[in-house]
Amino acid sequence: MAKVKIYNLEGKETEVLELSDAVFGLSKKDDLVHQVFVSQYANKRQVLADTKTRGERAGSGIKPWKQKGTGRARVGSSRTPTWRGGGVAFGPTSDRNFKKKINKKVNNKAIALVLTGKLKDAEMIVLDKLEIKENKTKTMAAILKNLSIKGRMLIAFSDQEKEIKLATRNIEKVQNISIKQLNVYDMLNNKNLVLSKDCVKYLEEKYMPKEETNE
Repeated sequence: MAKVKIYNLEGKETEVLELSDAVFGLSKKDDLVHQVFVSQYANKRQVLADTKTRGERAGSGIKPWKQKGTGRARVGSSRTPTWRGGGVAFGPTSDRNFKKKINKKVNNKAIALVLTGKLKDAEMIVLDKLEIKENKTKTMAAILKNLSIKGRMLIAFSDQEKEIKLATRNIEKVQNISIKQLNVYDMLNNKNLVLSKDCVKYLEEKYMPKEETNE
């Protein structure tokens, strides 16, 4: 059975918590995690580039000169893509769609796989509680210093711990997220995952396979 050390806000180990292997002890499936990560990355993509076609460009629709007899090349409109100021023939448009659908079951499996990886790589830091007396950035920065965490970190908080969001949002290399919104993209973009004991129990209940919960 998977196990994780629990620390207090002073950075001292208080206990060892046993975790369910159905959520924190899975075998590696990098292709599944990659699929979900790419899908979430694509869903975050903003369509900014937008060029005008010949129908969207300003200009007269009248034929510039007659078809024959002038000695010049034939042309039907001043908005043709071959003319300066004309439309763009094959440019990017704002109606492009990069969205990718993620199956809920696949997404949950990928989150459990990333949680397993964080635990095995000692990149998941669990605290006995995420409560501070003074809801200040200075106080939270001191707590993170006690934990001696190196690298970027993602702090997940429950509804009862949402005040932590205010105390962590201005700390460098620290990102915070609600435990209900935890996802593969944010976990992989941050080396460490910091959460409370209550959040771990919430994750076990949420991502436990149905066949496990029915027994």
